[in-house]
Amino acid sequence: MSASLTNSELTLTLPATAKMGELFSQVDDNIQGVRVFATPGGCSGISFGMTFTDEINADDGVLACNGFKVVVDDGTLSYLRGVEIDFVDDGEGNATFVFNNLPQMGGGCGSCGSSNGGSSGGGCS
Repeated sequence: MSASLTNSELTLTLPATAKMGELFSQVDDNIQGVRVFATPGGCSGISFGMTFTDEINADDGVLACNGFKVVVDDGTLSYLRGVEIDFVDDGEGNATFVFNNLPQMGGGCGSCGSSNGGSSGGGCS
């Protein structure tokens, strides 16, 4: 059985909640929530992303929001505890979700200019 996440584990700002709710209202009924995931990010360590999911697993943590759920597996949650997800729109087509309060992961070669200093968790491009 999946566990409920608390605000001390993961939070969403009001803009992030509104945008996720808007996006969630546009997907198929079989979609269960928005999954937050972690992937290796090259020399900078771990990168984070989000996608819609049609499955909530027994080892997932679930943050229930108005009209949708945020789903995080145990492995990803260990990196995201205390993180705040925000939505930033500068009005010029540069709208994005950002992860605030990410813990410093260490490492990074520094050669690509993306050595864990960014809000997205890094990654070489």
